[in-house]
Amino acid sequence: MTLTIRNIVPIIKAHWVGQNDVAVIDYISIDSRSLQNAENTLFFAISGPNHDGHVYIEELIGKGVQHFVVNHIPSTVAGKANFLVVENTLDALQKFAAYYRSLFEFPIIGITGSNGKTIIKEWLNFLLSPDFNIIRSPKSYNSQVGVPLSILGINEKHNLGIFEAGISMTHEMEKLQKIIRPTIGILSNIGSAHDEGFPSVAEKIKEKLKLFTSVNVLILNKNKTICAFVNPKIKTFSWCSDDKSADVFITKKNIGELTELQVTYREDTFPITIPFQDQASVENAIHCMMVMLYFGYKHEVIQTRMAQLYPVEMRLKVKNGIYNCTLIDDSYSSDFQSLKIALDFLEHQKQHKKKTLILSDIFQSGLNNEELYSQVSQLIISNKINRVIGIGETISQYKNKFINSITFKDVAEFTHAFDNLNFENETILIKGARDFHFEEIVSMLEEKTHETVLEINLNAISHNLNFFKSKLAPKTKLMVMVKAFGYGNGGFEIAKLLEHHKVNYLGVAFADEGISLKNAGITVPIMVLNPETTSFSAIIQHQLEPEIYSIKGLKAFLKIAEQKKLKHFPIHIKIDTGMHRLGFEEEQLEDLIHILKGNETVQIKSILSHMATSDDMKHDAFSKSQIALYEKLSSRLISELNIKPIRHILNTSGISNYPEAQYDMVRLGIGLYGVSNDEEEQKQLENVGTLKSVISQIRTIDSGESVGYGRRFVANQQTKIATIPIGYADGIRRSWGNGLGYVVINGKEAKIVGSVCMDMLMADVTHIDCKEGNTVIIFGENPTVSFMAKELNTIPYEIMTGISQRVKRVFFRE
Repeated sequence: MTLTIRNIVPIIKAHWVGQNDVAVIDYISIDSRSLQNAENTLFFAISGPNHDGHVYIEELIGKGVQHFVVNHIPSTVAGKANFLVVENTLDALQKFAAYYRSLFEFPIIGITGSNGKTIIKEWLNFLLSPDFNIIRSPKSYNSQVGVPLSILGINEKHNLGIFEAGISMTHEMEKLQKIIRPTIGILSNIGSAHDEGFPSVAEKIKEKLKLFTSVNVLILNKNKTICAFVNPKIKTFSWCSDDKSADVFITKKNIGELTELQVTYREDTFPITIPFQDQASVENAIHCMMVMLYFGYKHEVIQTRMAQLYPVEMRLKVKNGIYNCTLIDDSYSSDFQSLKIALDFLEHQKQHKKKTLILSDIFQSGLNNEELYSQVSQLIISNKINRVIGIGETISQYKNKFINSITFKDVAEFTHAFDNLNFENETILIKGARDFHFEEIVSMLEEKTHETVLEINLNAISHNLNFFKSKLAPKTKLMVMVKAFGYGNGGFEIAKLLEHHKVNYLGVAFADEGISLKNAGITVPIMVLNPETTSFSAIIQHQLEPEIYSIKGLKAFLKIAEQKKLKHFPIHIKIDTGMHRLGFEEEQLEDLIHILKGNETVQIKSILSHMATSDDMKHDAFSKSQIALYEKLSSRLISELNIKPIRHILNTSGISNYPEAQYDMVRLGIGLYGVSNDEEEQKQLENVGTLKSVISQIRTIDSGESVGYGRRFVANQQTKIATIPIGYADGIRRSWGNGLGYVVINGKEAKIVGSVCMDMLMADVTHIDCKEGNTVIIFGENPTVSFMAKELNTIPYEIMTGISQRVKRVFFRE
């Protein structure tokens, strides 16, 4: 389908301002960072409370993009491009997607519920793909923006669609229903997710059911509460384990690590075995089976395919690789839509100039192979990939479409040639269909460390950033602290994300942290809060901006700056208003003014101070006295030096508790990483870091036997003990042992027994069904770092920054 600007204007009810209304559009974008943006891209400048796509338009025009959907035309770009002016750009995107959906008539499965949507979608894709050419939501694209982008991936060759719809508040589902228009509905379940967005559970159920207003059939677990809200005009196809009036009656029993279902449908009863035992996976699998029954699959086919279900990895993971490589692990899916997403993620997270793509055969594109691999080639060219390694018999046939490529028929052939492929100093995207077992390639390329990892959720960081942005006045600038290795979470990866969100400054403690970020390609201004005089030359060399907090330090910096004949080099003046740690005191201001007056070597970029008690309202009077003194001293500097610096005093808790003192900028720290000392605010933040390990060994000890150094735990009954490879050298406090702390295994808490060792700790798993190799949660959602800190009589900062560098950081995006 070919659409021009002239075609699109009435679809989205736009007012066109430009010079070329017959320009052809072949790509829709909302991401300014995407290298897929080109001359024929239509960019929707999505605006929200914490984000405005209009600020990227000038940059995009410079990159060749010529067509924009906007709610206003920024003065800096007027007359420079085609503009489709609408009242609401998100609404326009949804209208366009709804129109596009109306051009296709084939079965569409729409999935909603509190949990399990993506798992069901991926499993259905696996189960039905031998018989259908499927288009599905890539990753978890189920939002008000994600659903339209998913729908726009449909082409003429597809004959089945599977799309998920997620909502977080009322009045959202009607919009998604108009876009997806499902013919078959699946309601996965109703849980507690997003409860805060609905007046009641009943309202949430009613809102989710709006997706199914025009379906031919609704598949659901028969439940009196939910069924009471289902429109009786909608045909249902129900299953249940305790109500034989359901269309399909199911009983289940565990067999080893498997679950056997006895399925009674119509007059037949037959068994189905699935390779899971947890309730959520069993329910998700049953929903998939119900679709196969509805489509009329034979029992034997259902039995064979259901037995092959597999764990779904929904996240793109960033890992450290061998020979200074960075890996992006997307080794469980290979389709055209998700390839676009993965290539964008590669660009956002690249840490090296050289980019390599390891790609398997691509399935279910809806295109013939010639057209498919031509489009893949163009995608790779636009994303400036330096090297392509293709694996699979089909992609090998189209090797000549890729520049600087090498192909192998399978992973075994790749493995044989591995030593000659010279992986070094590059970012590698590993993207393969599950059948190719690309996890073997990841294992070969991954830096070998012990099995303890700190997983960092980049989505959660974006959420927390936007939460605090929502508290700021429109013109208030934002500095984000990434010191101490991003509070223990990671430096570059988080800085890169913050750079995309256009924060105004990054803050580090020491020069080497800033130099590392600059060398990695970060361009956001970086302020060094605790610079040592010996680092001033390096600070100047790498264009960092030092905080100056003493007369001695100022003179030392000016001496070096004058030797280098600098002009207006940015510095930041810190004044002490009561923290009594660093900063100029009131009686030093006269000397400070005397030195700086008329000096053109430096430019005072900002004046700052630091609050000591902004997190504790018992000290409200002291905090207000600090703000008052800051106002007095900073005003004096501004007046006597005749300058217009950025002023900032608020830290994370200050942002929430003293909004009247935002001045020109605020400094966001631990709040970005999901921690607040305010209980209500904490509910609004998302967990960023999850520390995980595994069970190395399980043993059973008898009553009277002990565990660990000093025999600090002695069993009073037969006890099952799990040994976990993480200890105080990894940052787990010894005081967290001996029954005070716990870990979580298979959703259950296991008390830590005996002393925490340097490299290991032991936990009582007598009451937990677990085995060696199972995942162990050290902290995350439960226990939280705040809970640990409280129990250990310390603060979350110490827990987070104490996680040692030998613990591998894995960054992911849902």
